Amino acid sequence: MGFTTILDIIASIIIGGILMMITWRLSDAATEKTYNNSGELSLQQNLATVAQILENDFRKIGYCADWNKFPDPSKAVVFADTSNIIYLTDIDLDSDMDSIRYYLGPTSELSATPNPRDRLLYRVLNHESPLASNLGVTQFKMVYFDALGDTIYPPITVAGSITSIEINLSVESVAAYDQKYSSAFWRQIRLVARNLRNR
Repeated sequence: MGFTTILDIIASIIIGGILMMITWRLSDAATEKTYNNSGELSLQQNLATVAQILENDFRKIGYCADWNKFPDPSKAVVFADTSNIIYLTDIDLDSDMDSIRYYLGPTSELSATPNPRDRLLYRVLNHESPLASNLGVTQFKMVYFDALGDTIYPPITVAGSITSIEINLSVESVAAYDQKYSSAFWRQIRLVARNLRNR
């Protein structure tokens, strides 16, 4: 009688342990799914925010509310590189030309964040203090094209030859679950500011 009871207790402990392991794994999987889903939502929102700002600003390259104050749109792009651009536009529609610069900072600036690849994307208006956003940007790369659609490779010596721009933007989650980072990519193919074509 005593031996059977011991076997029943041992079997109950083994079955209870298996059930606890199953429950723990289900709980861990549910936590991972919840974390990843909320991270994906945040990631998509960050990407949409950056893309809207970039599209809004870049479409105004060379624009001035009073066209007489800026009659030569070929001078709108002041400097252009793969991840750094300076251009002229009338951002606040006051008929005065403003300069806008976008550039990507180094990864060392965000060494305190869990993601080793995220960087600050800077926007500078009229030599004011740069506005930086930590939205998980890992890549901000531009490709430039001339009037014939041919690629212009940096260093770009004649910025006036640029008529359209391709913008590539990658965003990753700033924190990971089990060292897995979610990522999203956005590309604006041949963004054309109308004033760049007015030559």
